[in-house]
Amino acid sequence: MSHANAALTPRHRLKVAKLVVDDGHPISEVAARFQCSWPTVKRWAERYRAGETMQDRSSRPHTSPNKTPLHVVKRVVSLRLRKRLGPVQLAALCGIAPSTAHQILKRCQLHRLSYTDRATGEPVRRYEHDRPGQLIHVDVTKFGNIPDGGGWRYVGKRQGDRHRAATPGKPRNRYHEPLMGHCFVHTVIDDHSRVAYAEIHDDEKAVTAVGVLQRATAWFDQRGITVERVISDNGAAYRSKLWQQTCRDVGITPKWTRPYRPQTNGKIERFHRTLTDGWAYARHYLSEQERRNTLGRWLHDYNHHRPHSACGGQPPITRLTNLPGQYS
Repeated sequence: MSHANAALTPRHRLKVAKLVVDDGHPISEVAARFQCSWPTVKRWAERYRAGETMQDRSSRPHTSPNKTPLHVVKRVVSLRLRKRLGPVQLAALCGIAPSTAHQILKRCQLHRLSYTDRATGEPVRRYEHDRPGQLIHVDVTKFGNIPDGGGWRYVGKRQGDRHRAATPGKPRNRYHEPLMGHCFVHTVIDDHSRVAYAEIHDDEKAVTAVGVLQRATAWFDQRGITVERVISDNGAAYRSKLWQQTCRDVGITPKWTRPYRPQTNGKIERFHRTLTDGWAYARHYLSEQERRNTLGRWLHDYNHHRPHSACGGQPPITRLTNLPGQYS
């Protein structure tokens, strides 16, 4: 490989080769003159004799028998772009090793940043309870409602504004612009198994949050999970007396995260990112109702089919046993 201080740059390689081939100087004398080994002089002389270039050759092999097939590479890239999956999930779906999936993503400049805490930049400290139901995480995330015809993320700002204005039955602000409002997704996730439950509502009031908790605990109970504790942030709904009273009624101990420390509830925060990429903005929805109708199907895919790195590359439902339709 040539560099700034190389003994034989391409120009000097040509000079060495001409001294040996054209002028007939001995290889040993030319090597001593240019302070390099005689095999080096012989190599460049033979290349000059064969009419080859004096530039560096690529070190890439002519054939790579173990190279990942092109159709697998295309599938990895396609799944990455469409479903925003990580190397572990891509490896399980494509039948390759996670390291191979990561190398493909890196080569295509689609790889992730280092798995560090986004807030502090420090390595993530993980914890996991021993059995399902020992702790569940609850939270609320909200998304702007989609106007009829599609939102600005897919149709552009100008066309998105037209769709908003044409959506009927919406109140308007002081500037006569339609208010689309938000959909509030109340999410519940089991700490051990990562099995998730979610409902969509139009608010995040305490009454709504309590109803979600009651239905979620019943849903988990049907799958053999007895909820013992629940952890949430310090939102008004979760600090209300109604929330605490409901937890006592169903036999659950309420816990709260430390203020300004969302990392404590990191499992559900990470689930929200997966929910955002895999469902909320995964494709062009033509209406808000269309998006809401797909949540149940996406949750089933997440719980039953999507490989999870925390579950050893298996879907979350595999950490529960003897469930009807578990492997459907």
